[in-house]
Order: sequence, then structure tokens, then C-alpha cells
Amino acid sequence: MPTPPHAIGFTLAPLDRVSEKRDDDSFVAGLRDQTSTRFLLFVNDVPLFKRAHGHDPLFDADEAAKFGASLQTVLLGREADGRALFAHALEGSAESIANALDASPVEAVELRPIAMQGLVEPSLVSALGEARSMLDWHRRHRFCANCGHATDAAGAGWRRLCPNCHAQHFPRVDPVVIMLVTDGERCLLGRQKQFAPGMYSALAGFVEPGETFEHAVYREVLEEAGIRSADVRYYASQPWPFPSSLMIGCFARAVETDITIDYNELEDARWFSREEVASMLDGSHAQGLSAPKPFAIAHHLLKAFAEE
Repeated sequence: MPTPPHAIGFTLAPLDRVSEKRDDDSFVAGLRDQTSTRFLLFVNDVPLFKRAHGHDPLFDADEAAKFGASLQTVLLGREADGRALFAHALEGSAESIANALDASPVEAVELRPIAMQGLVEPSLVSALGEARSMLDWHRRHRFCANCGHATDAAGAGWRRLCPNCHAQHFPRVDPVVIMLVTDGERCLLGRQKQFAPGMYSALAGFVEPGETFEHAVYREVLEEAGIRSADVRYYASQPWPFPSSLMIGCFARAVETDITIDYNELEDARWFSREEVASMLDGSHAQGLSAPKPFAIAHHLLKAFAEE
């Protein structure tokens, strides 16, 4: 099986997360006060960029301070040169923040198009994804799931503590299997209603409690397309910060080939030949059908199938 490429989005994350130092308040404060430290700023899960410098999401301490106190701060880690990177969640709208500045105007741009279009370097895309997932988790978990009391951030932003019942709460990641089921020279693809016209992709679904990802593959393929499968092989994974999933890319072998579509899940599903997949990837399909772009792990599953 081909080696998974580094082009899969959100997978180039060279930061040293210094997890062993997160409870050392003096260490974290020292990093935050270093002149070389940079900050990623978010408003309502949307990152801010400097208009005057293309799509630049990095702000120094003085620039970040102009936006006022942050609602939440997370230490993302340190780069190879030792420079620290933090994420700040700001209060207010992007427009009100931009209008409040006399210089260096900013704009808020959703992370998904920034990442898909390659408008910032891959390592920064990964850091922005990490920041978005963490800040979104803090925003949605301000109260204790055990007793309902308001919680406090701790561990450099990687934990929340309940002062009432003393429960600890940690960030969650939702595992999702995304699988390309094959039958010799064909593979099974489906499309959902919200897909771009003509686009087909690998089937996918969340892993349920008590399941291995292999069992999740078998169940999801059977539920969505009515096909039993076997021989699951892991290929690669992809963090997906919308809000915080981990895509587990797999191949599986079809045991049967008659499709029964669950129209609550899919608009269509069908078998595609290896040649068709290759033409979908390069944009030459005779019927104008297409596949996900290289940023998505589905693209690389299809590419590996087409070239294998």
C-alpha cells in the first residue's frame, strides 16, 4: 500500500506541545511574556488575519494586546526554534475589533477556505486547526457536566476544573472512519445532498461507543449502502477541526456488490472503475463528476486506489 502523503490537510504539526509543562504556571507565563512569542487570534471560532500582509495570522504580544483581554488563552506549543505559540479567543465581532484599530486592520476569514485554498503554509494551517478545536471546546464546555457549576480553565488551557465538585474535564476528539470499499477494479463512492454538484466521495461515519474502528467501518458501509465488507486496512488519519474530529482513513474489501442506499444518509451511491476515479481526480471525467480536493483525506484514499 502506498505511503500516506504529507499533503493531507492539518497533518503537518511540528509544534512541541510541552505537555509536561502545562501545569507550571511560571513556565507558561514566561513563554507568554517572551518577545518572540506569537498569538493566533479568534473571534467566534473564526481566525483573524492582517490585511496588509496577505493572509498572516501571527500577531506579536503588542499587536494582540490592542484587541483587549482574551476570553480564553491556550498554549499551543513551541516551534523548532523555541518560539512559543498561543491561541486567544477574543470578545466581540471581527468588524468591531477591526474598526477599533487605527492601524494594521484585520479581517476574519473562515478556516476551511483558508486551508482548502492553501493560503497559509501547512504548518500554520495545522496550528490554526489545533487552536480552533481547543477554543471551540472551551466555548462549549463552560459548565461542569457533573454538577452544572461554572468551570475554570487550567493546565495552560488544556483542562477545565470545577471548583464545586472538583471534577476535571479534558478536550474531546470524535473519531470518524472514512473508508474506501473496493471490489477488485472498482470502488464504492457516495454523495450527500450538500456536496458540490457531481462530487462523489468515500463513505464515512462516527465511531460509536464500544466499537473498534474496524467494526465502525463494517457497520457504516452496511447501513449506508447495504454492503457487507471485510479486511479493513488502516491507511492514514487526519485531524478535522470542525469542531474536533479525527478522520481514520481505511480501505476495506466488499463481500457483496448489490447496493441498497439509505436515502436518509446518501443521495446516491455507485461503483466506480479505477479509470473513472483517475479521471475524477484529474478533472477529465466524461460526465463532469469530481472527487474531493487534495486537502481532504478522501482524495488520497482515491488516489492510492487509482494508482495501486
